[in-house]
Amino acid sequence: MGVQREPGQKGVNWSNIAVGGIMNMVTTLGQPLEVLKTQMAANRSQTMLQACKSVWARGGVVGFYQGLIPWAWIEASTKGAVLVFAASEVETASLSAGINPGLAGLLGGMTGGVAQAYATMGFTTCMKTAEITRAKTASTGVKPPSTWAVFADIYRREGLAGVNKGVNAVAVRQCTNWGSRMGFARLAEDSIRKVRGKGEHDSLGAVDKILSSSIGGALATWNQPIEVIRVEMQSMAKGTANANRPAKLTILNTLKFIYSENGIKGLYRGVTPRIALGIWQTICMVSLADYVKIWVKGRQ
Repeated sequence: MGVQREPGQKGVNWSNIAVGGIMNMVTTLGQPLEVLKTQMAANRSQTMLQACKSVWARGGVVGFYQGLIPWAWIEASTKGAVLVFAASEVETASLSAGINPGLAGLLGGMTGGVAQAYATMGFTTCMKTAEITRAKTASTGVKPPSTWAVFADIYRREGLAGVNKGVNAVAVRQCTNWGSRMGFARLAEDSIRKVRGKGEHDSLGAVDKILSSSIGGALATWNQPIEVIRVEMQSMAKGTANANRPAKLTILNTLKFIYSENGIKGLYRGVTPRIALGIWQTICMVSLADYVKIWVKGRQ
């Protein structure tokens, strides 16, 4: 993602690139995979088939888009710009300093991930998870509260801390997510260049770019335990029903709780849809972003 600028050249409008890319990503495959992953992470005894049935029961196809409007769209319209701007600047500076592409991608991704987590993702991620995991009571004859009513209730009871619950877990996840995705993707690109007999600065074809991003996105799911912890911290599925669940959740005591309840396997629930989600996100935000930035640069 580190595109070099010529002296006096205007900067690329990262915001427009990122907003368009993320909005496309989340509205197509992104949100259904996010919902399925969250359903499995919050209900760790369910198989993927059971999770699909549970989501389907919450509105059919619409059930797979819970939390899309407004929370995922709000998140998408802000976090992408922060990620691409921060990651691109750090990666470009790292490459200029002579750092190899893999490490430069790692540093750029980590910086961009932390920046987007604290700048934009705290309350939107919390509310998306709340919307996906909260009980829908319409089937019992009681009209469920709107998503805005849920937001207002959480804010009234717990303030800003309540609607940003789990933000530290989100920051750890995003730091390791994008650091790993970009780092592994750049390493994969280097390996493909060597196999193809290309030089370090030679461009890759679309298929090779997609392949490298797919490798980066898939390998980056090594941090699935962090995602399961994040979902548990933000989930409204269980409330206080489980007496062993800590009243005040932190990353550490949530980890202990999940491990005591579900073992190692519990920490990796939902990893399969997350692999698919990671591949799709990395293709959109690494490979596609590279092509868009080259196109924009050529027009300046």
